[in-house]
Amino acid sequence: MESKIAQALKLKYHPVAVVWTDDKPAKAMGFKEGKWGCVVWMLAAAAKGKTAAFDKSTYGCWGGGVGLGFGNQYLNFPGGIECFYHFLSTGNEGWQKGRDMAEKLGYAAGKDFLEEFCHGEGYMKSPELVKQFVDTMPIMEIPKRYVVFKPLTDVVSGEEEPQVIVFLADPDQLAALVVLANYGREGSENVIIPFAAGCQQIGIFPYREALSESPRAVVGLTDISARKNLKNQLDRNIFTFAVPWRMFKEMEENVEGSFLQKKTWAALQEADTADKK
Repeated sequence: MESKIAQALKLKYHPVAVVWTDDKPAKAMGFKEGKWGCVVWMLAAAAKGKTAAFDKSTYGCWGGGVGLGFGNQYLNFPGGIECFYHFLSTGNEGWQKGRDMAEKLGYAAGKDFLEEFCHGEGYMKSPELVKQFVDTMPIMEIPKRYVVFKPLTDVVSGEEEPQVIVFLADPDQLAALVVLANYGREGSENVIIPFAAGCQQIGIFPYREALSESPRAVVGLTDISARKNLKNQLDRNIFTFAVPWRMFKEMEENVEGSFLQKKTWAALQEADTADKK
């Protein structure tokens, strides 16, 4: 399936389709069972033409399991969900259960993870705020066995229907996507940027939006850890723009006659091309 949006924006990377299915695609990439990995690595692979698949035992990390729609995997975080509350904020060295868990983990967990487990990532000010964050997150159990990332060009119309389409966009392209998302809509808040992990910004948050009468697009890759994990795989100036399928089709229909075919957008693209020479 070709995208008018991708053509108009002259995207460097394939738009990625997020598909729920009970059938794992042949030769799909994936993490080994029980092994750590970052979901956005697989997003990058799909954006470059590969296919990746995840299930409840191959989601890579606890936040990734949550983000893909495999329930509340934070319950399986070392030491339980309360240790996760401390991990994301102030660290586990300040309470006995956390210290005991850190000692049990030892350096077998990896030096970097142990450091963050003990001293915290500092992404929220307190464990109490992390608890509130998790409690209000749209955690869900998807009704299929696998979540698949694949290039949109590999989606066959009429045979499968993606849940979400993820664009990987530079700042100019992101600006255009925001304008297009609002182009045919009432109101001016048809795009959101939730605080969340990078995988959650392309998974459960747009999944939730898909259930709305008027779904919104979700800007992502504002997750600093995800950006660090992607620094050697994608351009550094890339953000994600995740669109529920119904909204994607709406936006596709609005390309013709829009600003994407006017002089201002053409001039911005010409300036960008000139800057790269």
